[in-house]
Amino acid sequence: MSLSRTKPKAVAALIVATSLALAGCGFRPLYGERSATSVSAAELAAIQIETIPNRDGQMLRNNLLDKLQPRGPAPKSLYRLAVGLQTTKEGYGIREDDTATRASLTMVANYNLLDLSNGQVLLNASSRSTSSYNILDNEFATVISEDDAVRRTVQDLSEEIRTRLAVFLMSRKTAAQTGG
Repeated sequence: MSLSRTKPKAVAALIVATSLALAGCGFRPLYGERSATSVSAAELAAIQIETIPNRDGQMLRNNLLDKLQPRGPAPKSLYRLAVGLQTTKEGYGIREDDTATRASLTMVANYNLLDLSNGQVLLNASSRSTSSYNILDNEFATVISEDDAVRRTVQDLSEEIRTRLAVFLMSRKTAAQTGG
């Protein structure tokens, strides 16, 4: 009789203890109302994004602008983001006549976030994304397939960079608030 009554109480106590432990450890969701991205949205908008060379770089910069500044830039820039982008293509799925039937497109973005008030590098990071596409007999179809791979790769890179910047700025803000 006492065993059946203590079991639900023990489970309830364990659930409460686990919830309190998670709340006390500083856990914050990345998405949602009190997330890292919503808290730092004003700071993300205050990031000035330098021009990135070449067509792929232009696409990446435009995606970053859409993600970091959806309502336009902040009145005063606090940070500057400098991005270097390298793109490589590699064929595979080789036929007997040494022509590739598939290709892999890899983009690596090396980026620095600088504090405009003192020129200090706050974050030095790298992100990588890979997509593949078919190499077809029809040259136009191959160009369209490659363009789609570029678009997907740039989209992935911009999303990862935005997320990493948001997490970094949120942790920096949290450290300043706690004195750490």
